Amino acid sequence: MGPAFFLAIRRLRPPILVLVGVFAVGIAGLAILPGTTEDGGTWRLTIAEALYFMAYTATTIGFGEIPRAFNDTQRLWVTAMIFASVIGWAYLVASLLALVQDRAFRAALVAGQFRREVRALSTRFYLICGFGETGMLVAKALDHIGLRFALVDIDEARVQEAELLELRQSAPALAADARLPESLIAAGLQKNECAGVLALTNDDQANLAVAMAVRLLHPGIPVLARAMSRETAANMASFGTDHILNPFATFGDYLAMAIASPGSYRLWSWLTGLPGTTLVPETAPPRGHWIVCGYGRFGREVVGAFRSHGLDVTVVDPDEAPHDGLASVRGLGTEAGPLQQAGVKDSVGIVAGTDDDITNLSIAVTARELNPQLFTIVRQNLQANRPLFDAFDANIKMVSSEIIANQCMALIHSPLLAPFLEVVRRETDAWADEVIARLEASIGERTPSIWTVGATAGSAPAVHRAILFEGRSVTLGDLRRDPARRDERLACEALYAMHKDKPVVLPPDDMLLEPGDRVLFAGRRSARAAQWQALRNLNDLEYVLTGTEAHGWLWRKVARSG
Repeated sequence: MGPAFFLAIRRLRPPILVLVGVFAVGIAGLAILPGTTEDGGTWRLTIAEALYFMAYTATTIGFGEIPRAFNDTQRLWVTAMIFASVIGWAYLVASLLALVQDRAFRAALVAGQFRREVRALSTRFYLICGFGETGMLVAKALDHIGLRFALVDIDEARVQEAELLELRQSAPALAADARLPESLIAAGLQKNECAGVLALTNDDQANLAVAMAVRLLHPGIPVLARAMSRETAANMASFGTDHILNPFATFGDYLAMAIASPGSYRLWSWLTGLPGTTLVPETAPPRGHWIVCGYGRFGREVVGAFRSHGLDVTVVDPDEAPHDGLASVRGLGTEAGPLQQAGVKDSVGIVAGTDDDITNLSIAVTARELNPQLFTIVRQNLQANRPLFDAFDANIKMVSSEIIANQCMALIHSPLLAPFLEVVRRETDAWADEVIARLEASIGERTPSIWTVGATAGSAPAVHRAILFEGRSVTLGDLRRDPARRDERLACEALYAMHKDKPVVLPPDDMLLEPGDRVLFAGRRSARAAQWQALRNLNDLEYVLTGTEAHGWLWRKVARSG
């Protein structure tokens, strides 16, 4: 029995005791008061008869006087008990109504339901702490690929918003403080099925507390924690947080990549894009003088990326203090004066990076009016303002929630994607363009699905059996054959492989798979579904390998012996 039951008993104790008292007094009175027989004698009800009479009388059912007609004294007593029981029932009903409206009781009911739903999770799931814009994007992406998750957020309104999402599978959601270990335990942190924790609240200290709690309570699972400051990130790193997500630092890396290798940046953003997005045209920030409006945490990362490539920068900020030896102008940048003073007419680009969306749009619009050729980078803080930013059509749009969501999905869904992206960062622009052309020819411009295939009994039992127990040769190209028409290629490409525990970038089709190999694929969801059949079904794999439509173990054995 949960807290809701004991809370209900505690709140309903007085009216229940009143009702019990009314019944006890009524039964005692009926058993004590003598009745009158037809010949003038006396009789009394037994305790059982008195209980039976009070039960159907006090509940307003009514059945008559038993076992004989009552005298006036008995009827007067019964009348008093009827009024007393009505008062008792009214007291109980009023208490029930008050209990239903009680916030603590409703919270206990919700918490109890949440715990039951979490206990019922029998497959791998992720625990998302914080259901703001980032948490919502991650939740939708997880649901899109069929992964379960549970939610914890301190804001009850956000939890109710989560219940309104059109998800394929229900997601347990609880309004609670994720900093409290009991909230994480209730959300299934210690369950064997918990595959990882995502600390995505808008409070760095809360994310730090979640990361530390996971390390102590369930150290075997990965933690992906959001950190908006480098100090918090360093603190998380000190006790071994697996993945620290700083959107400002990440964007600074993206920007540096876009300056040095726009093709690599284009490939990177395409592979890490959320479902439903498409390949964007190549965007290369020009070299020359830049203006950065807003020199907070985001502005510092942007300036650092520019200076690492030798670009000239002027900062526009309300703080008149000098900024790390940079040329600076006091102001917001929403008016022409500060922008002209910063040299907007001779600049090649501007960054609107304050904490306010309307201010950023105002900066960008004003700057373009002064210099229509400016390359614009605009920071978007809230997803609700997306239509405004889409209408402005900046060259590069920085949305921290999308950056973190992309990182989370890349780390969760395909662990091999992270090392491949590191390869993308190191390779040349021409190499990235070649990979994009190869993928685009195979799957089109929509953001590809990313998945990993392992030559193991769990991931690909048919392939694992064929290689390990039957001594068959299975190549990477075989996994790209359509199990319905083997001469046709599936719409997917192999990007990266761990072959014999060694990394292979863009592995060739003739690479022979070994037990334990893992391969990173990018392609359409339909290709992944078709490939799944050959990975797990021996008949489909036989057709893919030989073109023979096998129908069972006996048929294959006879065909092979012949």
